[in-house]
Amino acid sequence: MNNMAIGVFDSGVGGLSCVKELLNCLPKEDIVYLGDTLRMPYGLKTVDEICQFTKDDIDFLNRRNVKLIVAACGTISSNVSIEKLDNIDVPFVDIINPTVNTALNKSKTKRIGIIATPATIKSDCIGKRIKSIDSNANIISIPCPDFVTLIESGHINDNLIEITAKNYLSKIIDFNVDTLILGCTHFPIISHVIRKIMGDGVTLIDSGKETALEIKRVLQKLDLLTTTTSDGKAEYFVTSNTKAFDNVAKIFLGEGKNVKSILVDIKE
Repeated sequence: MNNMAIGVFDSGVGGLSCVKELLNCLPKEDIVYLGDTLRMPYGLKTVDEICQFTKDDIDFLNRRNVKLIVAACGTISSNVSIEKLDNIDVPFVDIINPTVNTALNKSKTKRIGIIATPATIKSDCIGKRIKSIDSNANIISIPCPDFVTLIESGHINDNLIEITAKNYLSKIIDFNVDTLILGCTHFPIISHVIRKIMGDGVTLIDSGKETALEIKRVLQKLDLLTTTTSDGKAEYFVTSNTKAFDNVAKIFLGEGKNVKSILVDIKE
């Protein structure tokens, strides 16, 4: 089982921010990534739809015999608890716990901002998790419905993303946070824009990075790290528009990381 792949899924390309960190901290591990681009964004769907889509995604990864499954998506992590999933028989990691723990450790004032998709903010899962650990924390949560679509359309460095970000972040600036959770794995790709607006005095918590570090801890604890000595390989599957995915994936994964995704019907 040790040499099986890590399964990672998201509604689109956002989970690649987690994959990028996995490639850095666990370079010998194989990765199977699923982006359900046909039905994205999950953040605008109902909870019942998100739950069913999640089960479909997990079934797809199960058929590829992965050793651990990662919900690299804030919307899924906030709306679909492990208790709702009857098709998980391998270790399961979401982005909430590692992200929250890091935010609380980093924050000195316990004034914490959260930005995420509307579904994640509506669930209040991140805020409730923070409060369950530290009831004195002061939290402001802002939905950012346009970020995912803009990022997936390639608006990473232009005026449109900056104007949109300024609009979303104005209330968080007024709240005087010292820590800001990027509660969607898409958002780290525009962290340079968010940093410019928020200033250097605010610590940004990258949910993709923190999730990758948690995966490493889980694999070590369960003695599931690969025993191979060669570099791992990554496979990328999408449910629509491979060309668009491949183009944006280069931005998420960095220079030299060319992706050739495979189109699949996850029901098959």
